[in-house]
Amino acid sequence: MTVRVGVIGAGIMGADHANTVHRKLSGADLVAVTDVDASRAQAVADASGAAVATDGFALIEVPSVDAIIIASHDSTHAELTLAAIAAGKPVLCEKPLAPTVSDSAAVVAAERAAVGSGLPLVSVGFMRRFDPGYVRMKAALAAGRVGPAVVVHGISRGVSAGPGATSESSITGSAIHEFDCVPWLLDSPVTEVSWHAGRQSGAVEPVLRDPQVLLLRTADGVLTTVEVFLNARYGYDVRCEIVGEQGTLALTEPTTVVVDSSRSHGYDYAADWRPRFAEAYRVQLQEWVDSIAAGVASPLASARDGLIATVVAQAMITSMHDAGRWVQVEPPAPPPVR
Repeated sequence: MTVRVGVIGAGIMGADHANTVHRKLSGADLVAVTDVDASRAQAVADASGAAVATDGFALIEVPSVDAIIIASHDSTHAELTLAAIAAGKPVLCEKPLAPTVSDSAAVVAAERAAVGSGLPLVSVGFMRRFDPGYVRMKAALAAGRVGPAVVVHGISRGVSAGPGATSESSITGSAIHEFDCVPWLLDSPVTEVSWHAGRQSGAVEPVLRDPQVLLLRTADGVLTTVEVFLNARYGYDVRCEIVGEQGTLALTEPTTVVVDSSRSHGYDYAADWRPRFAEAYRVQLQEWVDSIAAGVASPLASARDGLIATVVAQAMITSMHDAGRWVQVEPPAPPPVR
């Protein structure tokens, strides 16, 4: 079975997903694309042979589209995902599922009402779960290679923030990766959070506190520190270290070339996330397509996982506006048993 995929959003992320579906996946065919900027959608269509739909809702209703990827602006995620659920089509929604808890909860409720105890329709694009480095770290921790974890350190740095970035959007749109990845690595949910910021980078407008330092405590008692610095300038740089009772586990920066020149030794950083996580995105999309073709549950993060990450993000924003006090994370109620 070939899964016919439509992509909503043809910006940096959507165009990359479209290219991956078209060129790098087996068992998938890119058949439709749309974007609020018609020229961007047309450029993707010209490169792939896909049709251009007038908007996201029209794309969802195209009969030849079997499954949908939503990579449009965060504010559109919930409404488009709800439309995909109503159409009965599997959907991979880029993170966040929605920027607000109420919208995320509405998606979870709609999916539950639509499928009951059947196969879920919604997957969320927390691609770090498929990154080879993170996968190996999780396996090594579970195997007891360094003993029980005691502290986790995360760093997430970029070259420059996107247009219109605020302190709050940096939490719901960037740091939210950590809110999914850390409890996934530790197999323990986040129970409380605290937000902090020190000296403001001179390159950043006051509406965005940058860098920020986020503290997470999980149910197992492990404390996690996360530095989020969207305007670090030097390159895209994601790090993670798990400190255990008997040793440490740390990501190494993927690189294919090390340069020795002019009395220096080093490698180049990527300008954004795409080269760093290219394999994670490819594997995630292939797993998603394969699950649809096989008629089995998606192995990606679920709608409920997306809701939980947004709940953590909202708690962090509450701390941000309350002098960094520790804020308890109240997990959403589990779905009723049917």
